[in-house]
Amino acid sequence: MATKTKLMTAVELLVMPSSDDGTRYELVRGELIEMAPAGDQHGAIAFTIANILGTHTRGKDLGRGYTADTGFFLTHDPDTVRAPDVAFISKDRLPSDRPRKGFTEVAPDLAVEVISPSESATSINAKVEEYFVAGTRLVWVVYPDTKSVAVYRSIKEAVVLHVDDVLDGTPIFEDFHVKVSEFFE
Repeated sequence: MATKTKLMTAVELLVMPSSDDGTRYELVRGELIEMAPAGDQHGAIAFTIANILGTHTRGKDLGRGYTADTGFFLTHDPDTVRAPDVAFISKDRLPSDRPRKGFTEVAPDLAVEVISPSESATSINAKVEEYFVAGTRLVWVVYPDTKSVAVYRSIKEAVVLHVDDVLDGTPIFEDFHVKVSEFFE
């Protein structure tokens, strides 16, 4: 007789005690996924990207930016909660009941994932698909080893940019342009 594994809910994830070693978790279709703490390079790149986006959006009332400790509900029953390294929600999509204590109920307009050594191509592809199915409009997958960025404007449309290329924020930020090399400085 097979036994059914009890799936975790987002509420259970939210009240789960923090780990002493900095381990973070995401919830994928009710299954808890452990994420190793980010290394120096990973954290520095994510911080740089958040600063670049923050500088662009600050004072323009475009929306709200988020860091990797923010969970976004992507699906319910079973629950999927993802925490991109950097995220942004446009002002017109922000819930009116801000700020909330729970996970953000709106998928980010922009999700940025900085690849870490423990991540596989399969897991990244699954995240990109989950984001778009949930309503995300732009995903940047940042590859530190090759100093490149895969820009997804849909599940099926990806362009890889390198250090000498210019990344734009279309369709989220029409006036955003940054040289890819700036992400790695």
